Amino acid sequence: MDQLLTSSRSGHIARLTLNDPARYNALSLQMIEDLIDALTCIAGQDDIRVVILAAQGKAFSAGHDLRQMVEGTEADDGAERMRHLFDRCATLMQLIPTLPQPVIAQVQGIATAAGCQLVASCDMAVAADTARFGVNGVSLGLFCTTPMVALTRAIPPKAAFEMLTTGDFIDAARARELGLINRTAPPDDLEAATLQLAESVAAKLPAAIRLGKAAFHRQMNQPLDVAYQGAGQTMCDNVMLPDTIEGMRAFLEKRPPAWS
Repeated sequence: MDQLLTSSRSGHIARLTLNDPARYNALSLQMIEDLIDALTCIAGQDDIRVVILAAQGKAFSAGHDLRQMVEGTEADDGAERMRHLFDRCATLMQLIPTLPQPVIAQVQGIATAAGCQLVASCDMAVAADTARFGVNGVSLGLFCTTPMVALTRAIPPKAAFEMLTTGDFIDAARARELGLINRTAPPDDLEAATLQLAESVAAKLPAAIRLGKAAFHRQMNQPLDVAYQGAGQTMCDNVMLPDTIEGMRAFLEKRPPAWS
């Protein structure tokens, strides 16, 4: 059996690829566990500066594995199985923003339900201009309440509520307009466009990016005064780094920084 998740490395950039195209890269329990394991491993690797999350086949991810869910609900301990599945999925979605490295979704095809949740949970996303996004569980009688958590933090609430209650899909242009994705590209240029964004981030001082990502997510839902207090402390921590001091000196002296 092929691996559900494959990994590769190019310089300081790691690539994780969902590799179950026959099932539209469904987020089965095993796929979720594989992603958790891979990301947890990457978190401890200082030489990895950016992670790209991609997929094989026509779909980025069709969300949870419906066959697995139906089988689970019919078991004697069905409710416990479903709770475990959603708990592990929540662990994955919360792991991504707490990962030290920025995570960029490379979306080549449809991303629906928990697949759309996965895109929304990533720090940035680049999509083929033919990609589509939806949280269409409501069409099956299942409101996408867990995908809702990530979606409502990525796009305006009224737009999210419309998607959640109608099950309608949006195209890549609309997804970019709403802020679900950062950039679009023709399908043949998608990998290059994603790599360009990843390389731009990877070229920056890693310590600054790590401090900044943690601060970014931490302040999102804080009161304004608390957010500024925490952000100010992070700025102090950052500016006192020897490499940051070197970066500022280099800018004033009109030369490239000699970072360690």
